Amino acid sequence: QVQLQESGGGSVQAGGSLTLSCAASGYTSRNYCMSWFRQAPGKSREGVAAIDNDGTIRYADSVKGRFTLSKDNAKNTLNLQMTSLKPEDTALYYCAAEGVGPGAYCYASLVQQEYSYWGQGTQVTVSS
Repeated sequence: QVQLQESGGGSVQAGGSLTLSCAASGYTSRNYCMSWFRQAPGKSREGVAAIDNDGTIRYADSVKGRFTLSKDNAKNTLNLQMTSLKPEDTALYYCAAEGVGPGAYCYASLVQQEYSYWGQGTQVTVSS
């Protein structure tokens, strides 16, 4: 069973930085796409950044140039470095994963319906 555990959330002032981490267990990351989503109060969940199993990374337009996604295959962790944070980045951030068969290509979309496995989320609050 795939398990995802997020950490690193917190409260910062606008312009500050945070790094979120997602520790994955129960699978080999090479056969999975992984991503970060977020959900603000009263809003739908939106994709933030995602990485294919070949290392291709995609970002939502709202975070391009400010957020950096990286994956450590040896440690099975997915990290999201967030800089120049804005109050509108305030949300519950979720790690997600979806798998493919051995040797297959996994396209990491920013659509939540594409993912089967989810963490519990970590809160990020940015004050102005």
